[in-house]
Amino acid sequence: MTMPPRDLGKELLAATLQTARRRGPLMRRYMVSVMDDAGREKLTEHLAPATSEFENAFNAFARGTIIKTADGPCAIEDLRPGMMVETLEHGPQPVRWIGSMTMVSTAPVEDPAQSRLTRVTPGRFGYERPATELMVGPGARILHRPDALQDDDVRGHAYTAVTDFVDGDSVFEVSPMTPVETFHICLDEHATIRANGLPVETYHPGYYLQDGMGPNKLALFMSLFPHLTEIADFGVLAHPRMSLDTLISLDAA
Repeated sequence: MTMPPRDLGKELLAATLQTARRRGPLMRRYMVSVMDDAGREKLTEHLAPATSEFENAFNAFARGTIIKTADGPCAIEDLRPGMMVETLEHGPQPVRWIGSMTMVSTAPVEDPAQSRLTRVTPGRFGYERPATELMVGPGARILHRPDALQDDDVRGHAYTAVTDFVDGDSVFEVSPMTPVETFHICLDEHATIRANGLPVETYHPGYYLQDGMGPNKLALFMSLFPHLTEIADFGVLAHPRMSLDTLISLDAA
């Protein structure tokens, strides 16, 4: 009987992951920028697990994404703590925290989806939404008004992961050929900002992230946010989060 050809690349990746699990969780370097008590930018480097619960705080916007600020458009990599960013809910808010990491598509990871970007073509979600092509990471969620919530004046909008909209036509999954720097930001309050014209949420860990963490892991996670004391300090979500599958099921109900 003829044996199927071996995929040595997949075998090597599987062996690497198995070895990494025996040694402990895969780790990644994260960069954090905040403002110190003297009003100066403080940049620190951290080593933490390379898992979605950590990475999604750093991988929403690819380098080059244009953010709408009170002083005009600004590339995400040029934002600094203290700069005023326009929000849909609260007007201008100061940037309190900026996180960044480097995404390498060929690096061994537990979840391959964490090494891919999503490319959104201009106008996919309406006029100038986005205005130009937008590249985002797994941590990006857009604000939209789904059909199922059209009659709900209070909860008429929802955040949905951009990855849910991948259709191979106007939203594409992309494996970057070279390392890509990605970013996320925190403001005083969770809010919606404009990224290349598309409304996208700022970072918030959600209400249940800590449920899957022990005290040591939670302490490590919070150490990435030196401007906060406890996870409750992230405040409330500006809008609910709903997957596209959930919204489709609501439409069908």
